Parts: sequence; structure tokens; C-alpha cells
Amino acid sequence: LPQDLTLVNNYGPTETTVVATSGSLSAGQESPDIGAAISNTRLYVLDAQQRELPLGAVGELYIGGPSVARGYLGRPELTQERFLADPFAGGEARMYRTGDLVRWREDGRLAFVGRNDEQVKLRGYRIELGEIEA
Repeated sequence: LPQDLTLVNNYGPTETTVVATSGSLSAGQESPDIGAAISNTRLYVLDAQQRELPLGAVGELYIGGPSVARGYLGRPELTQERFLADPFAGGEARMYRTGDLVRWREDGRLAFVGRNDEQVKLRGYRIELGEIEA
């Protein structure tokens, strides 16, 4: 980036009202990140048993807060898999399992590592390569 330019990176799946994290990228920054949680959003980096992971450990990103959707229309099995009770917030709070692999950085921002499946995006559309193979 040119020295006088700041790029704002917003990250978030549609299932959480599109933006869940935000951060600015500056000239000379070694590695881009996806930022920190926006207001009223909870971020969790969890292992396969849904336990919180320490700083620097790679895990799946879960997003909680009032912006989490109720589920997928007409897809109860997928809703049950991706929209879970939020054990960290209590009550009837829910969280969304993103499928994105991330790690916490020392500055409190998230580094994007990759996906935990074979999903790709083409022109903004999610494509599951397994569905194409089948």
C-alpha cells in the first residue's frame, strides 16, 4: 500500500449480517488480518470439541451476538449443524460456526488461516467442491 493509504478490511459471513470483524491495513504491515469484533459481536476460536483456544493456536471461528441469523430456510439439518447454542453467553444466545480457520494475534485481532472444508467462492457464490464431484 502507498504510505498515505489505509485500507479497511471487513469480514463476515451472510449468516451474521455480513460484517462481524473490521480492521485497517496499513503500509508495511507484515501480514493482513481480518480485524477485531465489531460492536455487539462475540468471536470465539474453538477446537473440535468447541473449547476456547489460546493465543496463536489455529481453530475454527464461531460468531455470536444479536446479528446471528436464525438459520437456513428449509434446511433444518444444515441449520442444526451451523447454528449452535452459545455456551459462553448463556440464556438462549446462539453462535454461528463459520468453517473458517483463524488464530488470535497478540494485538487482539484475528489472522485468517484458511477453511476447514473444500468450499471455494466464485464471483461471490459459495461452491462446495464435493457437491460438484457428486
